[in-house]
Amino acid sequence: MLKKRIIPVELLHHGRLVKTVKFGEFRDVGDPLKSSQVYSDQDADELVLLNITQNIKETAEYLAEITKKCFMPIAAGGGVKTIEDAEILFKSGADKVIVNTAAYSNPSLLHGIIDRWGSQSLIVSVDVSQISDKSYEAKSNCGKTIEEKDLMQHIKSVSEIGAGEIIINSIDNDGVMKGYDLILIKKILSICNIPLIACGGAGSFDDLKDVFELGVSAAACGSLFNFGDNNPLRAKAFLKNYDIPLKNI
Repeated sequence: MLKKRIIPVELLHHGRLVKTVKFGEFRDVGDPLKSSQVYSDQDADELVLLNITQNIKETAEYLAEITKKCFMPIAAGGGVKTIEDAEILFKSGADKVIVNTAAYSNPSLLHGIIDRWGSQSLIVSVDVSQISDKSYEAKSNCGKTIEEKDLMQHIKSVSEIGAGEIIINSIDNDGVMKGYDLILIKKILSICNIPLIACGGAGSFDDLKDVFELGVSAAACGSLFNFGDNNPLRAKAFLKNYDIPLKNI
């Protein structure tokens, strides 16, 4: 049985970490180097580092420093549009790169990353908004642009291309801390044949349990660890009581 992963999410904004609410307002939550070290010490399985200003050079600079002291896989993204962008991040220490906006218009980029570094090196991130009780739409450009491509077709396309994983991020639940959008996650799981990372909404360890029991491979968390006395070690201790198979336990 594949082990479930707990993945802290860090949003880099001009040298600081921030936490957004519904991809809009944000607040400062700390120093990227110190926070990454803390997550490494607290047994995080992986780390997601996203630059919301889409500055590849800045991301690379921080990656190079973070990887000197942190010993966990790091997935980095935010503005990856070319093979050269991906190469910069890999050379700076990223184990995986995350592609979002470019995945809609430039599937050759996904093929190129896979051909050069392997499927396991590529995560496609998909930002989603709810438009009715049963309908969702994909957005890009940090949630500013509504994509014409059908959400479910996009998930199928990137799976068929060979992406290693997909992050599904609920814009409506981002930073709200009321739980993941389980209806959305169920929809994606029904057609997704590659590992799925749920993101957006975790506010308690029960939320992690709920989304793992649906069948996701990993739970990504921002606010859960930024606000309150929570950390990956405590989350794993809680989840162990429910026989959820976890890495490093």
